[in-house]
Amino acid sequence: MIEQRLSDENVCRILYSHGLITEVQNKEIFVKKKQVRSKLQQLRSIRNDTGTSKGRLGNPVTIVDIITSMKIGRADKPAEPLDEETIFQCLAKAWKVPYKKIDPIHLDMELVTTTIPHTFAMKHLVLPVEVKDGYLIVATPNPFNVDAMEDIAKVSQRKVRPVVSTKTDIIKLISEFFGFKRSITAAGDQFGGSSIDLGNLEALVKLRSADELLSDDQHIVNAVDHLFSYAFDQRASDIHIEPKRDKSLVRLRIDGTLHTVYELPKSVHPAITSRIKTIARLDMAEKRRPQDGRIKMEKEGVESEIRVSSIPVAFGEKLVMRVMDPDILFQDLETLGFTSMDMIRYQQFINLPHGIILVTGPTGSGKSTTLYSTLRYLSSPDINITTVEDPIEMIHEDFNQIAVQPTVGVTFASILRNILRQDPDIIMIGEMRDLETAENAIQAALTGHLVLSTLHTNDAPSSIIRLLDLGIPSFLIKATVVGILAQRLAKKICPHCKEAFEMDAAELASLGLDLGKNGPIKLHRGKGCLKCRGTGYRGRIGIYEVLPITDTINAMITPESDAPQIRKVAKAEGMATLRENAIHNMLEGITTYQEVLRVTWGQV
Repeated sequence: MIEQRLSDENVCRILYSHGLITEVQNKEIFVKKKQVRSKLQQLRSIRNDTGTSKGRLGNPVTIVDIITSMKIGRADKPAEPLDEETIFQCLAKAWKVPYKKIDPIHLDMELVTTTIPHTFAMKHLVLPVEVKDGYLIVATPNPFNVDAMEDIAKVSQRKVRPVVSTKTDIIKLISEFFGFKRSITAAGDQFGGSSIDLGNLEALVKLRSADELLSDDQHIVNAVDHLFSYAFDQRASDIHIEPKRDKSLVRLRIDGTLHTVYELPKSVHPAITSRIKTIARLDMAEKRRPQDGRIKMEKEGVESEIRVSSIPVAFGEKLVMRVMDPDILFQDLETLGFTSMDMIRYQQFINLPHGIILVTGPTGSGKSTTLYSTLRYLSSPDINITTVEDPIEMIHEDFNQIAVQPTVGVTFASILRNILRQDPDIIMIGEMRDLETAENAIQAALTGHLVLSTLHTNDAPSSIIRLLDLGIPSFLIKATVVGILAQRLAKKICPHCKEAFEMDAAELASLGLDLGKNGPIKLHRGKGCLKCRGTGYRGRIGIYEVLPITDTINAMITPESDAPQIRKVAKAEGMATLRENAIHNMLEGITTYQEVLRVTWGQV
């Protein structure tokens, strides 16, 4: 009976009856299945010989593998290929067994790796994923493996409830979780003893043991490689490794939100930080002062920069790694989130031959992406672009990039004098931090260069006040600043679970979003699905406020300039504020009213 449910004929019959394959495709599968199965078996045999599929005992070639490898189009949506996930969702529905898309962020490593042995998990393709309502939920592509379920129930002393997941996900997660756990356990065993390191909080003298864990230990190398690979897979923008009193936390920032993914034994924390510092070319012996470095990594043919920052905290050394994905940093301007009118205005002043353009916003608001994307838009063989950054976030061969190095006298202010002798057309300054940097930027603009830089202000009009506060005379601001861009990042509604709903305009107004309308307003939200981890959000979009310095605005730049008055005039001239553009995205169904309130807090 079990074999019949999993037979080639039964699987294809289910797919046909649910409208995923046509009669012609069904016949094609049976004509080609022997040949395709033979090819897939040969590939797996080669992988086993080279050791890349070690332990894949439960991975015979199935009809699902054959259909997936044939890349046939779905009968109901011919433009989309019939993938493994769609097939298993359909089978789960026919088998009346729940389907589960496993989110590794929410998996408990201890539950996954201590409930059953690695060899058993791989042989039967079973993965314990959670305990719910007294049941141990076990993910598997074969929910009819009664013997395996009974064995797991005996070992775990719990009732077992199977759920269906794709074979690819099961194999990948078994390999990753058991491999990472094995590396961490072996590393912890190698350096046992007290796991409490009081770091910088209290003075503790501890003699180094002869078998202290080294940063080039193979277990540590494997663990660190896994961390980076995992972060790339989860689209993380930052990786945090935080020492606590008796453990070490690994957290990933995904779409602006931090998720705790691992709790590591404290004993392996120094070795992991040392390994990362080694490949980032930092001083491993220096643990008392902050350090900055970078790592260049390649995964599946795509190179990424990782910016590493170490800093001493109470219980040791904390590392934060910013993942610089070139696909995110270098985008087409049209995809960043500008409205059509704001895009026209922004392009007008970035195409000017000289002047200062300021991009403002808090940390993490996407300023680097906007600047890099703008420089790539402006880049051409007949233009010399020079940047001064602290540090260089992403290396691009079309730019001449200079890293600030205060220890050898290379600062934002000092290097600008040298840059002007390098015949630049466009200069990008990472940040206007002080009067000297601002004065040199103004000098560059006055001598015929286009200068782009950042400031930390809440909105565009406030940037003018900030420059005055730095000590820049108003007549120099009037002579050089041509445009200001303020921005934020808002989470986008997940397109896979997006739904419409209505909310009364009066209720929105009571929350602080007065749309000037009455009655119900059509809005959108994400219900939460497998693709977005149940959050309802997937990805982020820029919210912008574009302020061209027109003749009217220019006349208002005086020592007594008033930001609210400048804002009032700018709005009269057509400037859309951060909140107005955020509301526009909300009404277009791109983001939610909660995100509008969050990213435009304090704005009007």
